[in-house]
Amino acid sequence: MSLALLVNGIEHKVDAAPDQSLLSVLRDNLNLTGTKYGCGEGQCGACTVLLNGRPMRSCRTLASSAAGKSITTIEGLEQNGRLHPVQEAFLKVEAFECGYCTSGMIMSAVALLKQNPSPSESEVREFMKGNVCRCCTYPRILQAVRVASTRAVERSVEQAR
Repeated sequence: MSLALLVNGIEHKVDAAPDQSLLSVLRDNLNLTGTKYGCGEGQCGACTVLLNGRPMRSCRTLASSAAGKSITTIEGLEQNGRLHPVQEAFLKVEAFECGYCTSGMIMSAVALLKQNPSPSESEVREFMKGNVCRCCTYPRILQAVRVASTRAVERSVEQAR
């Protein structure tokens, strides 16, 4: 089946089987390998992408169900050579070890901060609980989300001036 997918602002025509996951289309057809295969069951969050701005597990999402929707992957966060504030914060506080979960963590954090620019620690924990880090860098991940939140507030103040 032929699909038109809007990925990172660019429309792509892809041939996909009716039961093919969005994850496999992103990785295998579009060569967007930042989205990772983790558990294949939607439980670990490594494959998280934004679908119309909402975090979705791409391993459990059919590519056909994403047609006509805006898909954002980790590769789509950078704009004009500049990293997204969440990406910057993860680098600043070194919120990763092996890095396998990082893209999914970042995508979930981006969705959270879009919905709630200044979340409490308990709100961050609740929102991110579906993302698993086997290296257990959770304290640094929480710190990165707080740093990104602060930076997002600073940017909105700068833009309002």
